[in-house]
This record gives sequence, C-alpha cells and structure tokens, in this order.
Amino acid sequence: MRTTMTSIIGSARICLTKKEKIHPVKTIIARNSIVSLLLTAVVLVCFGLSPVARAVSPSTGGHPVANTAAGNRALHKLLNGVWNIAFGVQALQRINNDSNTAIPSSGNWTVTGNLNTGRVQHTGTLLPNGMVLAAGGIDSSFITSASAELYGPASGSWTATGNLNTARWGHRATLLSNGMVLAAAGVDSNGNALASAELYDPANGSWTATGNLNTARALYTATLLPGGMVLAAGGGDSTGLPSASAELYDPASGSWTATGNLNTARELHTATLLSNGMVLVAGGIDSNGISASAELYDPASGSWTATGNLNTARYEHTATLLPNGMVLVAGGNDSTGLPSASAELYDPATGSWTATGSLNTATSQHTATLLLNGMVLVAGGTDACGLSASASAELYDPASGSWTATGNLNTARYGHTATLLSNGMVLAAGGVANSNPPFTASAELYESGPSPTPTPTATPRPSPTPRPRSTPPPRPTPPR
Repeated sequence: MRTTMTSIIGSARICLTKKEKIHPVKTIIARNSIVSLLLTAVVLVCFGLSPVARAVSPSTGGHPVANTAAGNRALHKLLNGVWNIAFGVQALQRINNDSNTAIPSSGNWTVTGNLNTGRVQHTGTLLPNGMVLAAGGIDSSFITSASAELYGPASGSWTATGNLNTARWGHRATLLSNGMVLAAAGVDSNGNALASAELYDPANGSWTATGNLNTARALYTATLLPGGMVLAAGGGDSTGLPSASAELYDPASGSWTATGNLNTARELHTATLLSNGMVLVAGGIDSNGISASAELYDPASGSWTATGNLNTARYEHTATLLPNGMVLVAGGNDSTGLPSASAELYDPATGSWTATGSLNTATSQHTATLLLNGMVLVAGGTDACGLSASASAELYDPASGSWTATGNLNTARYGHTATLLSNGMVLAAGGVANSNPPFTASAELYESGPSPTPTPTATPRPSPTPRPRSTPPPRPTPPR
C-alpha cells in the first residue's frame, strides 16, 4: 500500500521571498524523480514527506508518495552532492544568524551521553523512576527503528531496553496513570500508517501488544485525560489525508472506542489539556492547507466545539499550558510555508487568542518545555529560512509576555525530543542536525541559571547611645 503520510523529519526549502511558497522536498513526491531532484540541486533535500508539498502541488491530487526504506537509502547515496551544496547554503545562513545573535540570559547546555541509536521522529517519555524512555523513530541509516533505550540522569548514559514489537515513527507515547507507557500508531518500515499499539512496562523493560486503534494514523495527537483514558485525535490516515476521527484508549480494558469527530480534519496540529479538563486542538494542516482553526473536546459529552481561531495559521508549532491556565502557542510554519516568530495566548475564559511577544528567532519543529520556575524554554528547530537546524534557545516569561535568549544548544537540531527531568533539567535528544547523515545520537542537558539575587538594602547603623554623664558628688557646705 502506498502511504502519503506527511512527516517533519526535515525540510528541503529554498528561502525565496516572504510572498513565495516554500516547496519542501522530503523523500520523493509522486511527480518528482531522482533525476529532477539532482537537476534542482539548490534544493536542500531531507527525508520524509511534506504537508506543504501536498498543499501547494494540486497536480499530485494531494497524494504524495513515500519511498520504502530501501528507496530512502538509495536516494541518500545519490544525493551526496546535493548535501554538499546544501551545507554551503547553511554555512552562509549561519554567518548571517551569527551577526544577529541576541545576548543570552543565564542558563546553559551541557553535553551528556549519546543515544545508542541516532534517531528522529522518536518519542521521549519521563518514567516514574526518573529515567527517560526513547523509543522508535528513524535511525541514522534511514531505517524505521524498533529499538528503545533508557537515559539515567544519575549516570548520564543510555542503556538499551526491550525493542518495540513493531518498528514505528511518527507515533505518540503516553505515560499512563498505572506507570506504563502506551506507544500507538505511526508509520511502519514500509511507509504504511499503523493502527497497532503496545505497552512498555518499566518493571521488566518489555513491550506487550494492546488493542489496535480503529483508525490507522500518524502525526496525530495523544492526550492523557483526567480519568486516565487517552484521546487520539486527527493525524494522517492510511489514505494520506488529514483525518477528523478521534478515539479513546481505556487502560483497564486495553481497547479503543470511537468518540466524536473533530469539526476539522487535521494533522501536525497540537493538543493541550486545559485546567478545566477540556482539550484544546489548534492549527495544523487541513484539507485546504494550513489551518488557523481551533476546537475544544469535552470528555463529558465526547464532542468537539469550535473556539476562537488562531491569529496566525500554523503547523509544526508548539502549545504549552502555562501556570495561569492560558495556552502559549509559538512558532511553526505559517501560511507562507516559512517558520514564524509569532506567538499567541489562548484564554479558556473567553475562548479567544491574543498576540504576545514574538520569538527572537523564527522557528518550527522546535520543542517547548515548561520549566519549574514557570517559564517556557523553546529550543532548536529550523532556522528562519528552514534551510538548516538551529542551535538557538530562548525563554518566555508569562509575567512580561516577552522572550529572552538563553544559552545555545551545543548541537543545532530539529525534530528532537525535550524532556523535563525530575531534577528540573531538560534533556534534548536526537533529531536532525547539520551533518551527513543528519540524524544525530547526541544529547544534552539544559540547566536554568539562578534567579537574580536582589541586592540587599544596607541596614543603617544605629546611632550610638550617649553615655550618661556622671553626676558630681555634692560639694560639702562650709561651716559657719
């Protein structure tokens, strides 16, 4: 079966003008051949499929076709020359970026142990024991991986754990209330959308098959609901088109049950559990292109209701629930196909979006992590033209609504994972780097700098208490 799943593995983009569409090339689209790719060597070729290519190429009927893993490897060998040209363009872009680097605030990244397997489009899940589970993805040989490994913060190293039963990428992993991890759907080694799901048990390090989804899907969202069930929504289905279907996984029965459909079929969107128990889905790619629509899922009724539209249509963005109950959406590719620097806030009380401070660096395919101090760390992603991976990182302060540059990543990357550890540090692992092959095994840790210590006000020295003057003894009265 041909798959037309879109992916965010990498983007082959020519940075033209802001008014021109960007045509990402990710593996091969139906109307393209290897020869035509080589003749257009100015295009940075990466791997995967592109939603933008589908949106702006109506002649394909909206059905890009993925290569098999073998085709990807053959393409990689033929395109070495293209990579060399592309990295020259990247070098020029980095020189330009360096001239506009903001002064970072406190906070820095430290290299930690490498993954055993370089990977992208994998998942990273913090386990109850404090370790991080990395599973699946596409490895540095461009093969869909079944491998999984554990990061131990105490040792700073990765250890292999049990393999997935099914190699997959573009899946989602959810930590369940019982401490197990649900890995569901995604794309298999033949490029087909998956309906299978499996559970990881940290106690024995093994995976066990669980009930299949009703709809095969990838690049969807999975949200743990307050009652312990998991909501899977949207994504690209087995036909390669955005899906409106949604379903619930019940850990008690190990089965999936259909729930209300989204009002708008979409993929590469975000889903955020709100403080009121509802789920906010925003943006993504719909059947008409890049979407600004948003909607709310009510677990009590199992239905979706439209809410206010985003100010900026976007996909491959991030959405973060802030401590004040609002949702911060940042970056992503906008309607031009270029990474955006815009950010906005959703207020559940009014159902509306309000612009907030823009990122210092436009980016997409980045990560956003809520830190223990209430700030949001955005790290990596593509650069402003989508030509290469970015090393930039910045912090959003909800109190001021502004972004401040922080320490750069040691390895520029996008399509990576970022996991908040129990000690408050953030682990960034894998992704696409500015290297050949591009899928990196490197990992690093972010540590926030100390909060500024207020300058103590000098305590005035007390005035000395005057010493009492001794009273002279009375002079004797002379006798008369």
